[in-house]
Amino acid sequence: VFHAGTAIKDGKLVTAGGRVLCVTGLAPTREEARRKVYAQIDKIRFRDCFHRDDIAATET
Repeated sequence: VFHAGTAIKDGKLVTAGGRVLCVTGLAPTREEARRKVYAQIDKIRFRDCFHRDDIAATET
């Protein structure tokens, strides 16, 4: 998990707005990597958190 758009406030990592996280998965196939990424995304929670669910859904 890579983060940007974050800040330290009162000793805690907080969001500073916008897109703040990038979750990357490695696997032999695109679909397996996608499954790994979304399994990790399901563990991430913070106020007003949302994510796209179409990343790597189809080949272009």
